[in-house]
Amino acid sequence: MFNSTLFLYQYKSLKAHSLKSRHISNLHIEPLLKLLSDKFDVSVLGHSEAGLPIHAVKIGSGSKRILMWSQMHGNESTTTKAVFDLFNYLELDDFKAFLSSCSLFIIPMLSPDGALAYTRSNYNQVDLNRDAINRSQIESRILRSAFDTFKPNFCFNLHGQRTIFSAGKSNNSSVISFLSPSENEERSITTTRKKSMSIINSMNRVLQIYLPDQIGRYDDDFNPNCVGEQFQTLGVPTILFEAGHYPRDYNREETRKYITLSLFTALDYISNYDIHGDDFQNYFDIPANERLFNDVIIRNAFLNSNKPTDFCDIGIQYKEVLSKNELIFIPTICFIGDLSDKYGHFEINANFKAVFHPDFSVLSENCEIDFLFVESTRISLFPENNIT
Repeated sequence: MFNSTLFLYQYKSLKAHSLKSRHISNLHIEPLLKLLSDKFDVSVLGHSEAGLPIHAVKIGSGSKRILMWSQMHGNESTTTKAVFDLFNYLELDDFKAFLSSCSLFIIPMLSPDGALAYTRSNYNQVDLNRDAINRSQIESRILRSAFDTFKPNFCFNLHGQRTIFSAGKSNNSSVISFLSPSENEERSITTTRKKSMSIINSMNRVLQIYLPDQIGRYDDDFNPNCVGEQFQTLGVPTILFEAGHYPRDYNREETRKYITLSLFTALDYISNYDIHGDDFQNYFDIPANERLFNDVIIRNAFLNSNKPTDFCDIGIQYKEVLSKNELIFIPTICFIGDLSDKYGHFEINANFKAVFHPDFSVLSENCEIDFLFVESTRISLFPENNIT
């Protein structure tokens, strides 16, 4: 049985240390794939719309087949790093037992063009997770071909979510969210959904030890163009993993660790049990994601000298921009008004004092600023948030 304590003890030495940025492309993973080729079955499934290779790694000989794919959205790289952490563990004798009961087929980066440009969409500006029916893009056809050829018993759809999400109506950030995708507009609880819910429950039980009340349940509105819905409808239990925000960790290294833990927990559960979905009800105990966070909130700000009795809150989100192959965060005002119903990952109380920036006569929504003044005190908008 999988030992989560041992896993966490070993993690620092076993993670794929060369993958450390949020900007992960083929340039970063191909050297690691070359090293893996001596131990696992590494192949190229085809080439993207811009001609970049799309790699796959096949591991194990067991009868329970699991298909995973990551970076369907090029700017969601945390799960890709976790996949390479998983590879390092699977080289150890302690973890090879999984490979006698399971066969894994893993696409570490489905959208290498989007990854290179750090965009959600692919080279043709298509969201691959809205292309499941038409399969208009090469990448969509490659994934579907892998599904049809490998014939998985389970699918893991690996993504990343924004910092806005809370685990329910709480001030706890949703560090990881899961979803058992719907199969119809009615969101019926089908046998296939019950099985994926059961696997999610196995992960949630372990994660609650380390991330209490920080696991969320992603929205299950039905969209037939999404890949998860499509595969679930075809009768294959499919799980959406959403790597979210761990407090003060904008590089998502802590989230990465717990995504890797989640993957191993799910593999352990699948390896050791025949999954029927009998405990599916516990899935609904996981709180639904709410959008209750801003990256920064300035409370009780005085902005307008013409209205000396008017005070407000200022909500700021970090815009992620790729500049000269380096990811930078640009604080951008997204809301001015009453934010009493929201939380900030970092909060500043202006105590009803004047808040301003020297470059703007009046602060307004969409202003990009990396600092501001509260009266005569200069305040950085990157405080303690571990942004590099």
